[in-house]
Amino acid sequence: MTGPDAAVPAAQQGLDLRPAGGPAPTARRLWRATAFDTRTLLRNGEQLLVSLGLPVLALVVLVNAPLDALALPAGRAGLPRIDLVAPGVLAMAVLGTSFTGQAIALGFDRRYGVLRLLATTPLGRSGFLVGRLGSVLAVEVLQVLVLGAVAVVLGWRPWQAGPAAVPLLLLTLLLGTAALVSVALLLAGTLRAEAVLAIANVVYVLLLGAGVLLPAGLLPAGLAGIVVLLPSGAMGEAARAASIDGAPDLLPFVVMALWAVLAAGAAARWVRWSD
Repeated sequence: MTGPDAAVPAAQQGLDLRPAGGPAPTARRLWRATAFDTRTLLRNGEQLLVSLGLPVLALVVLVNAPLDALALPAGRAGLPRIDLVAPGVLAMAVLGTSFTGQAIALGFDRRYGVLRLLATTPLGRSGFLVGRLGSVLAVEVLQVLVLGAVAVVLGWRPWQAGPAAVPLLLLTLLLGTAALVSVALLLAGTLRAEAVLAIANVVYVLLLGAGVLLPAGLLPAGLAGIVVLLPSGAMGEAARAASIDGAPDLLPFVVMALWAVLAAGAAARWVRWSD
């Protein structure tokens, strides 16, 4: 400052230089938490590999591999393979981001006291969870755009199934996200981080072949009946029904909704925010 008031203290000039009291508005806190978690996910090379690298590879390989059985599941004879593979790969991407990635991240955040510390800040527990869910949705939007573009290049045309096909597919992925994030929170909040790491990775691999990447109809009858009752299998089946038939498959929607409600309720009851 220059001029005659340069030597006059700010307080005597009527200026209040004290920092504003109180936390930032709720919307700003949630936005910043979401942006921070999203940047963290996108900067993690291992997470990017699971989120985008592996699904793109699975899409290209399954469409071009000489596996004739993939194009002839029960009730889908003569259907182009890309129509079966593309929705399954999208379900695979959602599974990796909303379940495996979040279970591991939340498990170690809990172990190192991050969850306990954030619970005492103005963001609070609910704000932290909203920010984390927002980051999951942001990454999934990127996944849908990238994987959808690659699938279209390979010949996928889901909109030809009807005007409701694409909206139903997106609704399926959103409901699957809600169910899988709830299960991830329950797992990460009740088990030790090392156990969460092992279980989440093993479950991810097992679920890929259980109604996610490929139709449950390719599995033995007894196993197929179990698979469609899992949130991942229900998401895969509903995604294929939406993009191929252009109509909702009600049972998978009910299954995903029940998993979301029950897992969220169990998490609210039993999750511990610190070891």
